[in-house]
Amino acid sequence: MKLAQTSTGFIVSHKNRTVLEHSEVSPALYLGIGQGTFDMYRGNFDISDYLSERLPLKKYSISENSDDIVVTFFVDGDAALEVRLFETAETRLKAEFKTLDDQYNRFWIRVAATENEAVFGCGEQLSYLNLRGKNFPLWSSEPGVGRNKSTYTTWQADVKDKAGGDYYTTNYPQPTFVSDKKYFCHLQTTAYADFDFSHAEYHELQCWNIPDYLLFDAEESFPELMTNITDVFGRQPALPDWIYNGVILGIQGGTEITLDKVSVAREAGIEVAGAWCQDWQGIKMTSFGKRLQWDWQWNANLYPDLDSKIHQMKEDGVRFLGYINPYVLEDFPLYEEAFEKGYLATKEDGSKYVVDFGEFYCGVVDFTNPEACEWYKGVIRANMIDFGLDGWMGDFGEYLPTDCSLHNCVSAEIEHNKWPYRWAKVQHEAIAEAGKTDDILFFMRAGATGMQGYCHALWAGDQSVIWEIDDGLASVIPAALSAGLMGNGISHSDIGGYTTLHGNKRSKELFQRWAEMAAFTPIMRSHEGNRPTDNHQFDTDSETMAHLARMTKIYKHLKPYIKAAVEENANKGMPVQRPLFMHYEQDSQAYQIQYQYLFGRDLMVAPVYNQGETVKELYLPEDEWVHVWSGETFTGGWINVDAPIGQPPVFYRKQSQDALLLAEIKNI
Repeated sequence: MKLAQTSTGFIVSHKNRTVLEHSEVSPALYLGIGQGTFDMYRGNFDISDYLSERLPLKKYSISENSDDIVVTFFVDGDAALEVRLFETAETRLKAEFKTLDDQYNRFWIRVAATENEAVFGCGEQLSYLNLRGKNFPLWSSEPGVGRNKSTYTTWQADVKDKAGGDYYTTNYPQPTFVSDKKYFCHLQTTAYADFDFSHAEYHELQCWNIPDYLLFDAEESFPELMTNITDVFGRQPALPDWIYNGVILGIQGGTEITLDKVSVAREAGIEVAGAWCQDWQGIKMTSFGKRLQWDWQWNANLYPDLDSKIHQMKEDGVRFLGYINPYVLEDFPLYEEAFEKGYLATKEDGSKYVVDFGEFYCGVVDFTNPEACEWYKGVIRANMIDFGLDGWMGDFGEYLPTDCSLHNCVSAEIEHNKWPYRWAKVQHEAIAEAGKTDDILFFMRAGATGMQGYCHALWAGDQSVIWEIDDGLASVIPAALSAGLMGNGISHSDIGGYTTLHGNKRSKELFQRWAEMAAFTPIMRSHEGNRPTDNHQFDTDSETMAHLARMTKIYKHLKPYIKAAVEENANKGMPVQRPLFMHYEQDSQAYQIQYQYLFGRDLMVAPVYNQGETVKELYLPEDEWVHVWSGETFTGGWINVDAPIGQPPVFYRKQSQDALLLAEIKNI
């Protein structure tokens, strides 16, 4: 770390990267006073800020000590903010912030930038991989239906459901970004934040409190940077071995239906690793479609004999997965128990507080209360793990309302973005304390800083069953890549999408193209969607089943390759799905490619995401790439390849140590 004083200010640099440039004409920091408003409707937020002051911190004094540098900033002659700059034991630059005037609750810092710099990350972003040129509000929420204000889908969702979303809405925001200059920058806050990458000379990072610190570090390569980032935030554990045995079929409707569908799938040659039955605890029908009965215990009426069948399925090589979230359904047994013991969030006066989830109401399990955490871990162990479940979807981490009161007395506005971390930690610890980390899978769509070491896998959320680029198949590619750069290197999506609303229905072609992509991701899992009868399913016809069977055989064939990539993620933080620049950092084009990815080191995947497309244009970095289906070798650049259904554009690196395994894909 270096601080160099200039005639007009100072410059802070670290490992030959300029971090802050401050002068009276162009200050690096601002403080302000604001009052935020958060209107939530079923996980969708309308957020506004009444900003009464934004003050540039022009005046400062510097105190250089043996192990740190303290810069004190003044407003109208009064000390307002203290910034302590130092290098950590790991040689990262850390800037700690301390407000000297409690009236300030808005903060801006300008990190030095170059005009052509590319930046990535900010959690899971579904519309853009390179974030340069736009601002990104960072608030955990429903990502919205359509996610593009210019589309008819989004307009309908906004008008009818208040749920349209935009390019930045996401289940998983994180105040961290990665630069093509091979550095990362993290602002430690859980408050509402907005990272603005639209300025030529700086990135302006805003948050609605005084952050704890800014952390900055750089490396000589992107793989080294990924290890550094995950040293900070944690690393996902490796996946259970059974995951690689095939697809996890999303099935609903009861024990008999589940067993029948698994049997039909296997007879058709589909490799089945598990059955994911999200309605294992019962269903509620609403105007949205099938919803779940949020009382987390086996529903013997819908799933008779599951207590014995679940073990028989496991012996037969098929795991059973369920569903849970951090809310309990009003007037049901778990709600009554939690309410009686004081384990639920309350209103400000301590009275009952429930959240509208769409024609039913639930209590918020208060994860700031250690006793509530232990109780919920007990629910997971007794009702799920001990019952025999081998995994589940851990849903709805992003719904914490800002107007409830919590046990730790911290504002729910500040806790909101942290809630997915708390939820992941409860689930992980329940599994770890049962000694099942190597055998149980859970996956979440919500994310937060620090959940990397607790959340075993991400899924990309509730994409619509459409071809639209911001909320369909295409969107899960930048989602996986951006989340991977944050240290969440195991990601997947619902094969075929989930949300069926306003006339959108899943087609056979979409299901098949999504299955093709899923075969080249860490986990294959299907979903019937919120309105199953409206959607094409894996067993709708024999052709679809034959296609899925082949894709699952390809996935299973790749088991040693995928498993090695997952182990690298667990040990070094290298994501399984990687942006092209991860290994081709000298290739300027690689930084702009967001709908292709490297699957491990040696497979290049360019999913078909346009309806009716049978010839695919794609980009290959300079290397020797073998087209899996034709065997033709390419050395780089933009190319066109045939891509009929059943032959997704996939290439392997000729020099790969796994070349023999990868060459065999075409024979499956």
